[in-house]
Amino acid sequence: MNTDPAEVDLTGRELGDYRILRRLGAGGMAVVYLAEQRSLGRRVALKVLQPSLARDGSYVQRFQNEARAAAALVHANIVQIYEVGQLDGVHFIAQEYVAGKNLGEVLRRQTALAPQLVLDVLRQVAAALCKAADAGIVHRDLKPENILLAHSGEVKVADFGLARMESADAKTLTQVGVAMGTPLYMSPEQIEGRPVDVRSDIYSLGVTSYHLLAGTPPHTGDTALAVALQHLNAAPRPLENVRGDVPSGLARIVHRMMAKRPEQRQQTAGELLAELRKLAGEAVAEGWGDDADHWSLAQWIATTDSRSRAAQQLGQLMQQSARLERVSRLRLSRLAKIVAASLLAGIALGVLLRPRPYLAGKSAVTVQPRDNVWAQLFHANVAPSEQAWQAVRQNFPDADPYVLRLADEGLIRYYLLQSRQFREALEPLNRMLASDTAAAGTPQRAFAFAGLTIVHQRLGNADQAREAASQLTAEARDQLRRSEPRLYELLEASLAAVSQ
Repeated sequence: MNTDPAEVDLTGRELGDYRILRRLGAGGMAVVYLAEQRSLGRRVALKVLQPSLARDGSYVQRFQNEARAAAALVHANIVQIYEVGQLDGVHFIAQEYVAGKNLGEVLRRQTALAPQLVLDVLRQVAAALCKAADAGIVHRDLKPENILLAHSGEVKVADFGLARMESADAKTLTQVGVAMGTPLYMSPEQIEGRPVDVRSDIYSLGVTSYHLLAGTPPHTGDTALAVALQHLNAAPRPLENVRGDVPSGLARIVHRMMAKRPEQRQQTAGELLAELRKLAGEAVAEGWGDDADHWSLAQWIATTDSRSRAAQQLGQLMQQSARLERVSRLRLSRLAKIVAASLLAGIALGVLLRPRPYLAGKSAVTVQPRDNVWAQLFHANVAPSEQAWQAVRQNFPDADPYVLRLADEGLIRYYLLQSRQFREALEPLNRMLASDTAAAGTPQRAFAFAGLTIVHQRLGNADQAREAASQLTAEARDQLRRSEPRLYELLEASLAAVSQ
């Protein structure tokens, strides 16, 4: 195949075992085709990597890694990945083809859905999030367009392959070439570039559910900035005030999912499913929904998982206690093995966490300019590097100060938490303190002084570290503990060091 697939539609062509039938759509990363897998006689959705990205080895690696991450998620409510491959320079992912519509298409035709249908969508998507959480995967882009409704009545979540895995190598497993656009469904912590977990997906699912019930997202605006600020600061209008037939129990769950602070939401997808199961019983009594007896076995297991976890841990402790006497005879030999393993692990950890050599130089990272400042910020958020965060200010120096402040915060986190370039963090920290956004009593001021405390302590400037720390009130430190847990850990270590 010599023709660049960017120049022609691949409809009618053959790609190994796949005969391409028609084009379904395209995105920033791939073109999607409906294809037939001839060996198995089944239809698949074939994602073909954009040629401009296929020429970049790092993008190809990400494309393959994302497919492998998604392939590990085998679940009835997740679009299944069948194969990731490459033929004649064409990189592709073969995945389950879902005949039906996505929720975005449904909303454009029907505006809003009945509460019973929304409850059904919620429980199936929550079950998918349970499976992803078990694999350490956060979706990060949950929205109506990524939730598919099959003709069979099943709900399937798509594009887990574009998620980032919660792992030490997360920065290499990231969505490529996506312009963020309006952040209608993004969590506050994701907008601000803070660490995210399944609670961020729960927030996005809550916003999606609100849209399904109300016929409009909870936050809208003319610009991405306007929408983002509402996600951060504005309470959505109560669902009962928007639509009178929304059951109070369903509204309560959805609003809890959309809490601004992650710790105020359901803490796991299993906890969310447990709430939905209880609501299903109320729905039968009130005459607007089906009983949880109709739920699948996988969904029942997920709802009981969060309640049984503590019992499982207790059982494990009891089993360990019962084995102590048997283990005692092998204690010396096993202890020797443990010590040896610990030494090896310590050496490996030391290599991973060793300070970055000053003479090593910077790795060459090419950051493409985006169409707008929000897209540039989003790229830095999902593919963090020094160059990616700096590109926001460099490419959009006249952008709104709020967006530039988010870029500075991201750059500071990168310096302190990832690259350990403490000296380089001084410039953005001082810039933040000098800005109007870091007024007395603001979270930004606490963030900046916490960063300065850490930097000066790490650079051996104990007096300056103590001076910066003196600006942190108990309330500010508590806020940091809740909103910036990793930064807070570094701060506590620095405070302990300078107090000695």
